[in-house]
Amino acid sequence: MKKFFKNASMNNIYKLDGAIPVARAIPFGLQHILAMFVANIAPILIVGGASSLSSDKLAMLIQSAMLIAGIGTLVQLFPIFHKIGSGLPIVMGISFTFVSVMCFIGAQYGYGTIMGAVLIGGIIEGILGLFAKYWIKIIAPIVSASVVTAIGFSLLSVGATSFGGGSGSENFGSVENWILGSVTLLCCILFHIFAKSYYKQLSVLFGLVVGYILAVIMGVVDFSALAGTKIIALPHLMPFKMEFRADAIVSVVLIFLVSATETIGDTSALASSALGRFPTTEETSGSIACDGFISALSSVFGCMPITSFSQNVGLVAMTKVVNRFTIATGAVIMILAGIFPVFGTFLSTLPEAVLGGCTIMMFGTIVVSGLQMISKCGFSQKNITIAALSLSIGLGFTQCENLFSIFPQIIETVFAQNCVAVVFIVAIILNLVLPKNMDTKIPEGE
Repeated sequence: MKKFFKNASMNNIYKLDGAIPVARAIPFGLQHILAMFVANIAPILIVGGASSLSSDKLAMLIQSAMLIAGIGTLVQLFPIFHKIGSGLPIVMGISFTFVSVMCFIGAQYGYGTIMGAVLIGGIIEGILGLFAKYWIKIIAPIVSASVVTAIGFSLLSVGATSFGGGSGSENFGSVENWILGSVTLLCCILFHIFAKSYYKQLSVLFGLVVGYILAVIMGVVDFSALAGTKIIALPHLMPFKMEFRADAIVSVVLIFLVSATETIGDTSALASSALGRFPTTEETSGSIACDGFISALSSVFGCMPITSFSQNVGLVAMTKVVNRFTIATGAVIMILAGIFPVFGTFLSTLPEAVLGGCTIMMFGTIVVSGLQMISKCGFSQKNITIAALSLSIGLGFTQCENLFSIFPQIIETVFAQNCVAVVFIVAIILNLVLPKNMDTKIPEGE
């Protein structure tokens, strides 16, 4: 271990393995946490509110969300038994994909039923991940490329919403939010242009810090939540009595399958944009298995399912910082935030507009990565058809309200607003049914 850190070098930030000076690695890890923090706790607040949980319970779940995100990220970075985890710099967090179905389940049956469904669904996804080598072959590179592109496009509105002040904000699109978002974005760009050496890769952190300071000066940061926050508190095991209902389990398992497709896309996007290659079967398998089994563990702490965070994939794609030790410092910070609630509460004061200013370029980078992946697959007639049709249906159909209203409720819940799932399904079907020789010309006279 001493030899490992003795050979520490900042040049290693662009390599998967290798030691980085701890003090210099921390800013890169913190940058990842700030990029995902708000998105990590938002699903808890939405579903918890729909389930009529008290403010004390919500605070406890936010604490658990940080702990689970940290544990999940460490498992992705350093796989268990070389099976659970990808070994890639993937940052994990509470998934937005489950919000709509869990709001319905929570309102109908209570939060305990959600936890029972998450436990079963997580185990099922984890097992599917372990045996991915038997079914992953049907996901051709063009399918992964189309899904990555869809993920990028789906995140553009997320970044824009944050820029405006966040969904449901009373002052959405206000002058204050425009100023905060614009100044933060400008600081990120200028820092990346003028900073030297590896410091360029801290442009997002610099933008966040400047934007936060500006927000404090403008008086738009609310510190009231810090007053009653405990400095240290241990997470609770089984804070809710789990209940198991067949209809809730089936609904959640279906969403877990959708989440798995997003994980496949994120893993492909990261490997392609940051490492210049497609992920191996083992990496994809481990990534899905981590998604599932850590989600099952999450339910034990009363938390929602966990998944790979696309915004952090965008951050890695933009900075090219892939070192696992560097990202691990961020995971440790998340775990500490789960043990010291005051730290997490302080991070939660970060205004959405500041976060939006940083994420605009990050999310655009994912779109470009997807297009590069499509290019690497080659522009055969079959590939063009798969990419064009899956993206046009996935992105187009999910923007039309009530288009899925003729289908059963579960189909509408899963697909109506999830363009990634629709793109994945259409691309898979087209890849299976379209002939391989679409480019073959028919001889004249036949």
